[in-house]
Amino acid sequence: MSAAPSVEPVPSATDLIDTIEATWPAAEVVERGGWRLRRGEGGGQRVSAALRLDPGADVDEAAAAMRGWGQRPLFQLLDGDDDLDRALAERGYVVTDRSPFYVCPTVTLLDDAPETARILRGDLRIALIEEIWAQGGLSPARLQVMDRVTVPKQYILARLGDRPAGVAFVGVHGDIGMVHAVEVLAHQRRKGMARMLMAAAARFAAERGARQFALATTGQNIAANALYQALGMALTARYHYRAAPDEGGKAEWLKKRRA
Repeated sequence: MSAAPSVEPVPSATDLIDTIEATWPAAEVVERGGWRLRRGEGGGQRVSAALRLDPGADVDEAAAAMRGWGQRPLFQLLDGDDDLDRALAERGYVVTDRSPFYVCPTVTLLDDAPETARILRGDLRIALIEEIWAQGGLSPARLQVMDRVTVPKQYILARLGDRPAGVAFVGVHGDIGMVHAVEVLAHQRRKGMARMLMAAAARFAAERGARQFALATTGQNIAANALYQALGMALTARYHYRAAPDEGGKAEWLKKRRA
């Protein structure tokens, strides 16, 4: 009798946070007073939010530190942070985005479906990739986030015929690969481009020894959530943000919430 196939352990929320920080890093991270404080330099909410490490950490101290960086105070809350959520709500902090983590064994995405597009993978970001991201609203500050990644990473470009179709960015931290910034040009959608980009990202992750593959998206992106579920990825954890009441003009990263 053959042995039953092994079941990979599902990464914890802490594992996923560690992976997202390695594959989409802040400009600076400081652990102080029971908080992990991130300086984002305009790179989005993920790299600009404070994460609580100690249940007794003081909210106002963290907010003051973020203001000292010129950032609007922003907190990332995981499942179970109910007391912190209430404390921030009482201070008038507003929920900005609710974000699920999707995870699956990397092999789940390595199907044998034929590729109708040409997939190009590389360690350098070429101008065409930047142009596609720019059309999708990805800011230059987010490109700088990718430049800061020190773990194995790769840029992926899909071409359909002689025309560009979509791009993605993937990094690997330990046993987990994580994809970011999947973007398919509007006129190339509904042609399987996103699936092929995901498969290419998973292939890179597998080559670097990652047995699990993950991503974080926004709950408001209905189409993306449906795609990831259709690909066999499971929602395993959630987080959301609370931002301080508007203090005289929203920061650029909050105007363009593209996590």
